Amino acid sequence: MFVLIGMIAVVACVIGSYVAMGGKLAVLNQPFEVVIIFGSGISAFIISNPMKIVKAGFGRLGKTFKGPKYKAADYLELLLCQYQVFKLMKQKGALALEPHVENPHDSALFKEFPTLSHDHHALEFFCDYLRLMTLGTDNPHELETLMDLELEVHHHEDHSVGHALTNLAESFPALGIVAAVLGVIKTMGSISEPPEVLGGLIAGALVGTFLGILLCYGWFAPLASNAKQMMEEEATYMNCLKMGMLAHLQGYAPQVSVEFARKALASHMRPSFAEVEEATGTLPPVA
Repeated sequence: MFVLIGMIAVVACVIGSYVAMGGKLAVLNQPFEVVIIFGSGISAFIISNPMKIVKAGFGRLGKTFKGPKYKAADYLELLLCQYQVFKLMKQKGALALEPHVENPHDSALFKEFPTLSHDHHALEFFCDYLRLMTLGTDNPHELETLMDLELEVHHHEDHSVGHALTNLAESFPALGIVAAVLGVIKTMGSISEPPEVLGGLIAGALVGTFLGILLCYGWFAPLASNAKQMMEEEATYMNCLKMGMLAHLQGYAPQVSVEFARKALASHMRPSFAEVEEATGTLPPVA
């Protein structure tokens, strides 16, 4: 919602000030220049990236209008899920977790935590390393190296999407110049027209430069920056899982392992120690 409000505000400030200075809106009505800039920009975006990056990029732009993927309650839920998992492993042994990690979508344990159970990537990450624990892997240093490698791959994929969106934004000013040059060429073909006609043609040509810069710095560069910040914030969700599992492997009690995981969260989304302690006290006994 705030993203959409910001985009409208950018246009309102620019166009409103232009009108207040006595500018005529009719001059800005250049639909074919919009096609040149926006159409060729999107086409170049498709040319320069694999289809999976193109789809992910458009998906990321759409997600900026929805806001962050995870809310404060989702991070608290993640900590509670880890608490239940580690408690089960402490009380009944790692093998008691095997049916849950083999079929996590049918697991009564994971169904208690809908945000995690519906997040395919996070649930797969969590279950993969829990499965290794049930198979006897108990060296936290080896698992940390493996986790870091997997998270680095995921981070690289997100970085590729963010880089592609930034390139898309930065293409618009140059394509605006292309539209402006075409407008000048059109104007030169009408050089015999009276000054008032030439003035209108030149003004129309300059709209291309204006639109290219506005699309870049008013809309798409901020959207790309927003998308990259959201991806960085989502990475803390995975780091929370990582820190909790590593603490459990070190032999800490579930309450302490969850505290390690809590510290990995961003400060503005991190529940307090008291909130986590109170919430764990309301959880049902592990089955």
